[in-house]
Amino acid sequence: MNNVSLALLKPCEVGRIQEISGGRSAKKRLYELGLNTGTQVKMVKNDLGPVILNVSGFKLALGRGLANKIIVEK
Repeated sequence: MNNVSLALLKPCEVGRIQEISGGRSAKKRLYELGLNTGTQVKMVKNDLGPVILNVSGFKLALGRGLANKIIVEK
């Protein structure tokens, strides 16, 4: 397995969150959205603009800046 930024996952790829970097407010925001260490995410759409994820059966849009702060294990 290898660790990459969430923003580098391709559509239909699945990853498990390993690390979230950034300030306290960014981490709190992601936590409130259900993105925590150990959470499994599936990339739905990753082209221009925000990335679209499937997290626990819900679709979630994240800006690239936040997506780059999340490290996942593929």
